Amino acid sequence: MVLLLAWLVIGAIAAGQRGYFTSGGTSCATTSTTIVTILAGPLNYLGVNPQVNCPQLPQPSK
Repeated sequence: MVLLLAWLVIGAIAAGQRGYFTSGGTSCATTSTTIVTILAGPLNYLGVNPQVNCPQLPQPSK
């Protein structure tokens, strides 16, 4: 449990250093990238830079 908590804290620190918590825009891609960065934990410091691109959803017809 302690190892998991430390992993997530390190990931949150990495996300903070990349400015994900201070950026003004909130979109699917921004939120997803922040979450994946936190889950990657210490791997961020080994060169992992997770990026998520959300697909555009089709608009309903009128």
